[in-house]
Amino acid sequence: MKLYGEERAGEARYSPAKCLGTVVGTVTGSPVEAHISTSYVERQNLTMRMGMRRFTRLTNAFSKKIENHEHAVAIHFMYYNYCRVHQTLRVTPAMEAGLADHVWSLDELVALMPEPVAAAWGTRNGRRAAGGSGEISK
Repeated sequence: MKLYGEERAGEARYSPAKCLGTVVGTVTGSPVEAHISTSYVERQNLTMRMGMRRFTRLTNAFSKKIENHEHAVAIHFMYYNYCRVHQTLRVTPAMEAGLADHVWSLDELVALMPEPVAAAWGTRNGRRAAGGSGEISK
């Protein structure tokens, strides 16, 4: 694990902080060595940062409450895995894994939310409310 110094001010704030050292530790488990790669995690982190501005630095799109942050992450991953067709798969990851038999609509995603929340998002009992678009704004 890397240890970093203080955040920089001014123009240097866009550069990473200075690495002060590392801590060596043991990671346990029995992964298949051919599948060990940080590129999977790095790609997932990039997808999350690009999909949710609250994860980019110097933004005002942050969550004031941890619960709001958790919900935003959950909605992102549900959309990513159940609603978005991936170019390389030509289906959603949920369909590829056998967890879904069709591409979910945003209405189906919102229908999973508790009733008061779903009503505020523009749907009620799986139907769009008057004036509600049913879409998630970014």
